[in-house]
Amino acid sequence: MDQARSTISKIFNGEPHSYTRFNLTQNMEGDHSQVEMKLSSDMDEEAGGNGVGDHLNHNSNRKTYVTEKLGRTPKNLCFVAAATFLIFIIGFLIGYLVERKKDVAPSAAASQLPFDKTVDHETGAAPLMDWDDVKKLLAQKLDVANFDSVFSDFVTVVDHRAGSPGDERLGNKVLEKFKTYGMNTWTDELFVKVQDPPASGFNKLVFKNGKEERLDGFLSYSASGTVKGAVVYSYYGQEKDLKLLQEKNINLTGKVLLVRAGRISFAEKVANAAKVNASAVLIYPSDDTIGDTTQLFGHVHMGSGDPYTPGFPSFNHTQFPPVQSSGLPTILAQTITTGMAKNILKQLGGQMMSGEWGFNKVGDDNDTITLEVNNVLTEKKINNVFGVIKGFVDADRYVVIGAQRDAWGPGFAASTVGTSVLVELARSISDMVKNDGFKPRRSIVFASWSAGEYGSIGATEWLEGYLSSLSMKAFSYINLDGVVTGQNSFKVAASPLMYTLIENTLREVKSQNNDVSLSSQFAKGNWESNVLEPLKMDNAAYPFLTFSGIPSLSFGFTSDSSEYQYFGTMLDNREKLNSVTSNQVSQLAKISAQFAGHIVLRLVHDHLLRFDLTKYNKMIRSMVAQINGKVKTVQRMQPQLLLKDLTVQWLISASGSFSYASGSLATDIQNSNLDDTEMCRIINDRLITVERNFLSPYVSPKENPFRHILLGSGPHTLEALIRHLEALSISSPDANADQFRNQFALVTWTIQACANSLAGDIWSLDHEI
Repeated sequence: MDQARSTISKIFNGEPHSYTRFNLTQNMEGDHSQVEMKLSSDMDEEAGGNGVGDHLNHNSNRKTYVTEKLGRTPKNLCFVAAATFLIFIIGFLIGYLVERKKDVAPSAAASQLPFDKTVDHETGAAPLMDWDDVKKLLAQKLDVANFDSVFSDFVTVVDHRAGSPGDERLGNKVLEKFKTYGMNTWTDELFVKVQDPPASGFNKLVFKNGKEERLDGFLSYSASGTVKGAVVYSYYGQEKDLKLLQEKNINLTGKVLLVRAGRISFAEKVANAAKVNASAVLIYPSDDTIGDTTQLFGHVHMGSGDPYTPGFPSFNHTQFPPVQSSGLPTILAQTITTGMAKNILKQLGGQMMSGEWGFNKVGDDNDTITLEVNNVLTEKKINNVFGVIKGFVDADRYVVIGAQRDAWGPGFAASTVGTSVLVELARSISDMVKNDGFKPRRSIVFASWSAGEYGSIGATEWLEGYLSSLSMKAFSYINLDGVVTGQNSFKVAASPLMYTLIENTLREVKSQNNDVSLSSQFAKGNWESNVLEPLKMDNAAYPFLTFSGIPSLSFGFTSDSSEYQYFGTMLDNREKLNSVTSNQVSQLAKISAQFAGHIVLRLVHDHLLRFDLTKYNKMIRSMVAQINGKVKTVQRMQPQLLLKDLTVQWLISASGSFSYASGSLATDIQNSNLDDTEMCRIINDRLITVERNFLSPYVSPKENPFRHILLGSGPHTLEALIRHLEALSISSPDANADQFRNQFALVTWTIQACANSLAGDIWSLDHEI
């Protein structure tokens, strides 16, 4: 700048020490402003002045002098105008070059020296690393040999059932690894109630007049006691299976249902049996290759978390009166071995079933069985383990990635692989931040949960304990449980907000065959048909999505048609998983880490969260159309139930409001300035609230914890409205027109309220919707 100033001075005066000075004097009378311009230091001497004091004291004399010296000739006026214009141009060029230098400097530095050790946090709005470079870095950090090493380290802890010394040792291993990576770490201690097998004695059964069978496997949270009833073979215990039996005039009241494991959760099987007034359920492994003596373990709580603190955290300092979850079963439930089931099936009488049921008789009243369940309720201390990589722009916004740590037995597929992927991602991303210059805009929380086998207790209790804090800060959850159980198929279950992000990630991540992507190998042109599946209640991501309103994702390599048969058994070890993956466990774990890593890094790298409202918009419109059609059907077929004054117009209007608001937000995103950090944060907050606003505020988290009206479970959901209308159309005794109208009104306003929130500021609603 000094050089530029000297150059300008020479242009005007030809002398290196001359300068330009402006003196503006405002006429207080309001007549005119007077402007003096003194162009040379020699002018003071010529005027006989002696500095600033003389200038202030003899203003009028100087005005006359300047006028006489310069003269008001056209030549002089042109000279002054040209000089002024030249000063402006030079100043503009200098300013432009300075600003350009600021913009270019970070990129240049990033290409030559990826990490500036002197800068702790990003000061600008733009990320310092290109997305392609982020992907390459992650691929370089993840290595198959590292997974082999981590597997070997974790499998040394054989018994790590929740709350056991082994579980605690494994948690400490994870914690130490997080600390080694330079992460901020902490733990959450919980005191939870679980059911375990009787400490002395056994659960047992007697079929007909046979010998007493002592059962080592068990189902946590079963009702206790002894029942005697006739056995009825009920295939997988799905609602359609029980309905088929009833259509064959088989009375299920008081019966003991014998069902195969798989297709739906143990809890759903027991809940279905309770609906038809069965007295107990026996569950056996559905895969004959598992062996005749393999014991099966699980839980039958129709929910997640500690069922004795529903909706509340199980911290030691919280005291509640005796209370329990509405999802606890009221009937007995027990697992048996394949050998025991075969012995029962071959002795059953009654009707013969065929087709997919196999050639089995379903049983008659003479096929009695006596079942005794004596599980004991115990309190256990468990620990969740956390580590965080803090963001550089929005550090208080974070994505959570987690895996359960406990297992019934070895739990290699159930917990070891997921925990290994978790720590390897923590190591890789920490190294990218420390040594390669990657600076995530938002934070990443790594979580190792305990008591996952009892129904995602560790994860759910954490959600319950910090629900207020998480509602606007945790914007996504990635579940790593069961990411490798096969190799011939790849499945994803997630919030519709994440569909576009998932589709793009499938295209980016290479499969085992490095020549093709996951999308090319598994999606086969339509990823939603061939890869996407519903998120189930027994998935740890389910409470994040439907209880807390956090967009969530779960995924994994699976077999083509069958489920992993060793879950919940003592055979879930490394050898068995290698046998179903052709010894490719480490390779598949690496690809799983890349898939999860791409999702996580994309969510913390970009200025705007890659959430797409299109799918939710289509889902709402589709379900509203179904409801509209069914309401008209009921009004036509059962006019006495739904009066003519019931209109679907308000629900249709709410759907339209959501559609309009989502389109408006898409326009705001399209027109947003990515350099405006505050504007990006505002838009991201609007996106984050979408999932949370789908949680019905009109139902109790204690009675209906999964409050999401589109993906949750309970009478508050749109799916429940559709089923209720179907029941009304056939005059089912379970249908209630007044109850339906109440549900209908609450769902309508929940959608409208979501649209209002999505539209933005409250004073803009009249214009936006």
